[in-house]
Amino acid sequence: MTIKVGSAPVSWGIMEVEGWGDQTPFGQVLDEIAEAGYEGTELGPYGYLPTEPRRLKAELSARRLQLISAFVPIPLSEPERHETGFQETMKVAELLAASGVRLIVLADAMSQARMAVAGRVDENRDGLTDRQWEAAAKILQRTAAACQQRGLQVSFHHHAGTYVETPKEVERLFTLTDPKLVGLCLDTGHYFYGGGDPVDLVRKYGSRICHLHFKDVRSAVLEAVRREGLGFLEAVRRGVFSELGEGAVNLARVIQELQACGYEGWGVVEQDVDSSQPNVRPLESARRSRQYLRKVVGI
Repeated sequence: MTIKVGSAPVSWGIMEVEGWGDQTPFGQVLDEIAEAGYEGTELGPYGYLPTEPRRLKAELSARRLQLISAFVPIPLSEPERHETGFQETMKVAELLAASGVRLIVLADAMSQARMAVAGRVDENRDGLTDRQWEAAAKILQRTAAACQQRGLQVSFHHHAGTYVETPKEVERLFTLTDPKLVGLCLDTGHYFYGGGDPVDLVRKYGSRICHLHFKDVRSAVLEAVRREGLGFLEAVRRGVFSELGEGAVNLARVIQELQACGYEGWGVVEQDVDSSQPNVRPLESARRSRQYLRKVVGI
């Protein structure tokens, strides 16, 4: 099994949330990703890194980094916004294809309703209706087919604060979608946050996993978030996501299961943070997480 290890701007607090955190200049983020020992990066929110392919390639090449993929949210629960979501995805897909990238990561868009109950979802109370599920699967498969036409494999990212968070919701989405069109981006931290064991997810959907996000979770913070009824963004501010090896996710076992199913590809280290918080030091955390994977997990 070969896993190349990358990072992403989200570990520096660059998220698809308007007004979130301190917006560290992209040049500094790329410098620090390389300095911390990573081989590549995801794109981050469209427009954060340069969107002109030649300039983007030059910035990455100067730091010996590869562009791995891009995370693109689509508002699956809102059919009236599906066309806009499709067009936004195609804009990113064109940039990736022009940059020689062969993978795009799709997800449901975070919503206020679901961020408010993240980590303690009742699917009957908080989930999509049957009609919404059907519409979500339809737009996702249409988008995936269009991405494939541009040479991009689609990997779907289950995500806390969205309508595809819990193990039951992940299972429903992958039951409704064609495995030839929609693969799985396993995010170890988000699946744990949503109430699941990522080891179980690998065992169940190992053949569909085509991308990895390595993330760890402080269980004490997550338990407090659930007990106090806090939303997802407040959980991030409180440091629910930790450096790798400091949380409750059994990353070594995840890797063992991935080896058993022959996974080949990227593993992107992510630590969702609010960079405006005084105790957040992205470069130091990124370096320690990389060292953990190298020394403890062996990649």
